[in-house]
Amino acid sequence: MNAQIKVGDTIPSITLKSNSNSDVNTSSFKGKYVLVDFWASWCAPCRLGNKKLVKLHNEVSPDKMEIIGISIDIDANKWLKAIEKDKIKFTQLIDPKGFDANAALVFGVDELPSKYLFNREGVLIAKNPTEEEIIKLIKD
Repeated sequence: MNAQIKVGDTIPSITLKSNSNSDVNTSSFKGKYVLVDFWASWCAPCRLGNKKLVKLHNEVSPDKMEIIGISIDIDANKWLKAIEKDKIKFTQLIDPKGFDANAALVFGVDELPSKYLFNREGVLIAKNPTEEEIIKLIKD
């Protein structure tokens, strides 16, 4: 069991490949709220969660909040198909080593889905918040 990041910790700086094959760093979104969502294509609760996150993404201004999905899928093709099927338009990254993925270890992910909400300064303000809680937390 690895140490989980705690409320008050800053967003870890991790560079991963996006679904468009570019390098994206998790800490490059300062100045807006950042929701990091760990998921996988084979995880049924994750796929249901994707529908809620797509709705949230459509409701919240991209100037205010960025959603970053981090998949721990080992099979990138299944990940890409899930993104397409779930109509995900927000940032998608992959760390294809399952629960042994570096990003999952750094964040302390031990279940899927796992969500982390960071404020505009990159400080963790909530773990596994509901969509309703996210809306309340980002009102400023």
